[in-house]
Amino acid sequence: MSSADIMGYAAGALTAFTFLPQVVKTWREKAAKEVSLYMFIIAFVNEILWLTYGVMINNWVIMVTNIIMLFMSAIMILLKLKYNHR
Repeated sequence: MSSADIMGYAAGALTAFTFLPQVVKTWREKAAKEVSLYMFIIAFVNEILWLTYGVMINNWVIMVTNIIMLFMSAIMILLKLKYNHR
């Protein structure tokens, strides 16, 4: 594994968990009034595009990072829809 690969995986790991604090906070508080649904919908679509690009160029860093981000965005969308009324 090259130093560029290591840098890519490190950057991807940090990027992949960008939404984790918000997911945890929303899950614990069972409230999502202050969370922007549109931001997470845009992020979800963005991750699909990045994942498609990663597949097209066969880049595992991009694919893994965006699979995790897609999962986190989906969780936040579901939490927002579930807890928005509170």
